[in-house]
Amino acid sequence: MSRFAVVGHVEWIEFGRFTHVPVPGEIIDASSWFSEAAGSAAVVAVQLAKLSGDVDFFTTLGDDERGRRSLERLTELGVRVHAARREAMQRWGFVHLDDDGERTISIVGERHAPSGDDDLPWDRLDGADAVFVSGGDPAAMTHARRAARLVATPRAVETLHGIHIDVLVGSGHDRLEQVDRESLDVGIVVTTAGGEGGTWQAGLVRGDFDAAPLPGPLVDAYGAGDTFAGGLTYALGAGRSIDDALAFAARAGAANLTGRGPYAGQLTAADLST
Repeated sequence: MSRFAVVGHVEWIEFGRFTHVPVPGEIIDASSWFSEAAGSAAVVAVQLAKLSGDVDFFTTLGDDERGRRSLERLTELGVRVHAARREAMQRWGFVHLDDDGERTISIVGERHAPSGDDDLPWDRLDGADAVFVSGGDPAAMTHARRAARLVATPRAVETLHGIHIDVLVGSGHDRLEQVDRESLDVGIVVTTAGGEGGTWQAGLVRGDFDAAPLPGPLVDAYGAGDTFAGGLTYALGAGRSIDDALAFAARAGAANLTGRGPYAGQLTAADLST
């Protein structure tokens, strides 16, 4: 059985569903609301837990109520959490979910990610089939490289210089995920384009992949991109080719769009045989 890991941050998110995102000065009422431990690394970790049943999540949590609730919720979702504590507010955010399925995100607080000096069981990365990283200091990234495959978001690259990245996966629509690839040691760069699919490039070799059809009605877009990254990490760790891995990742991202919030629509191990 394949074993996985994630290194990165957590955000406690308050969700509200509205007819639309309010314009300046407008007051609108939510038709429903809920809270969840989320953020890119958390979403990837939960998707890997649902598919493999074996994921270690190395992270940092604040010493407040949101930090405690994040640990409890991720554990409840099947993630083996290894968390360093910080005497700080847990990063949190608010997400508007509108009637078109779009999500609009506002984040509060500093983005805390683990340090390689944190007293965490980093040796569990030895023998991991794949690790996904969303952040951490250079020492934490060196620990992450102990896994057989390292998959990273472009938002983590500041501390990945000099470390080989097997796959860099990011959105072509997000300005914060545009990086200077020439300054990095990257094997494959995957660029997503939502419903248009995306592209991958390994040196001079380039390919395209299609978006997968939604298996049900669109509910909301929160977590779809991160679930795509989780599906890609799982498939690569399981030994699939890049084309097969991207097709599976597209299926995972599409499934996520049909569930409320980050986790309700995610694929599970039961879906692997269908």
